[in-house]
Amino acid sequence: MKLHIQGWNEGAPIPNKFAFGKIPTEGRFELAENINPAIFWTDIPKGTKSFALICHDSDVPSSGENVNIEGKTISPDLPRVDFYHWVVANIPPSTTKIDEGQASNRVTPTGKKPGARPYGEAGLNNYTNWFADHPTMGGNYADYDGPCPPWNDALIHRYHFTIYALDVNEVPLPQPFGGPELLTAIDGHVLAKACYTGTYSMNRDL
Repeated sequence: MKLHIQGWNEGAPIPNKFAFGKIPTEGRFELAENINPAIFWTDIPKGTKSFALICHDSDVPSSGENVNIEGKTISPDLPRVDFYHWVVANIPPSTTKIDEGQASNRVTPTGKKPGARPYGEAGLNNYTNWFADHPTMGGNYADYDGPCPPWNDALIHRYHFTIYALDVNEVPLPQPFGGPELLTAIDGHVLAKACYTGTYSMNRDL
């Protein structure tokens, strides 16, 4: 099984157009285009009855104490945790691609609702947690929202897009669900998986 993404080479930096935030001409942060990349998968194993798709950042600081604080730098030695950027369950076996911009074509304040899409069932990403107490951005963020690592992080973040071929038509999921819940639901049902990676940083020094 193989996963393909149009827009950057495997392991290369992710272009700004696919990110939630970018480095501005002046200052620390501005919103980016937040367009999902075109993604498709091939060499499907026999017996596949559905797919699941997850994109996660494996390099998120485990402590938010110094995140985006002037005069502070987040050490690359700080323990890291996962942050889920794209979670889609119960993708039909006939669906083997998601077009560019189909899952996201801009930053949507307060988020996009989870639920049915033409390509599957969109779960929540972790911007739901990140903006939980924000007065104007808080809400449920579902489907794709792109990279936006801290601008003072000394570590370049890695983004892992993973497609899973499953031996069941649907997996039972709580409502709403996110990345961890989907991973639990597909455990024991994975026939094959494929991954495509990219990197991203908002630190000018990197």
